[in-house]
Amino acid sequence: MSNRRACALGDICPNTWYYTSRARDASALRMRIREIAQARPRFGYVRIWIMLRREGWPDNKKRVHRLYRLEGLQVRLRARRKKRLSLHRGAVPPASGRNQYWSMDFVHDQFASGRTFRVLTVIDQWSRESVLLEANVSLTGRSVVDALEAVSARRPLPRAITVDHGTEFTSNVLDAWAYRRGVTLDFIRPGKPVENAFIESFNGRLRDECLNVYSFESIAHAQGLIEAWRRDYNDHRPHGALGHLTPSEYAEQGQTPGSEVAAL
Repeated sequence: MSNRRACALGDICPNTWYYTSRARDASALRMRIREIAQARPRFGYVRIWIMLRREGWPDNKKRVHRLYRLEGLQVRLRARRKKRLSLHRGAVPPASGRNQYWSMDFVHDQFASGRTFRVLTVIDQWSRESVLLEANVSLTGRSVVDALEAVSARRPLPRAITVDHGTEFTSNVLDAWAYRRGVTLDFIRPGKPVENAFIESFNGRLRDECLNVYSFESIAHAQGLIEAWRRDYNDHRPHGALGHLTPSEYAEQGQTPGSEVAAL
């Protein structure tokens, strides 16, 4: 079959078949573009084109951009890391006393009507005391700061608070408050809730013994029942990890983990 017949069957213009490209060989230019991109990974095609012009390459910006894309050298957007004044750098040592290190997290639940609400949970890592249970329909970084300020009126603030990367805990308002009050924020690694095991265990007890037991009609109703459970948890509920003492008893006696078990 002739080329003309093949082009007719394929609906291809014969001129296209016989066309010979007159473009200059771009292999050297493409190699130089790749060399610059590898030496300067954050340079886009515009900066590379400027550097090529300084080296004497006459090619225009459109050609450099086309070759740049053919080489697959698009610069990926880099996620900006937020600088935090109160960020704790390094592992927090185990707590050896009351009010040294706290843990903080959120728990979600819903009313009988189906509307959701949240509970801010804060515990003392050493005594396992429930420092705070703040329930509300909406809790922001400002709400967290106000709740912690209210707690500081009745007990000293800790050296550090272990938190995850929730938006409320990474907010500027909480970061500024922690820096001003001398409290460091110990952020766990993303996807590693086991690094905040104390609060995860407490949240499970809260859900099993309180949130799953009651049907809440309103936020006021939920706040009353949750606060009553918090007081019972601190003053009357025996804790297995504390030698079956309540968190309040453990804090008052000032025992060290394990000593109370040996005494039984």
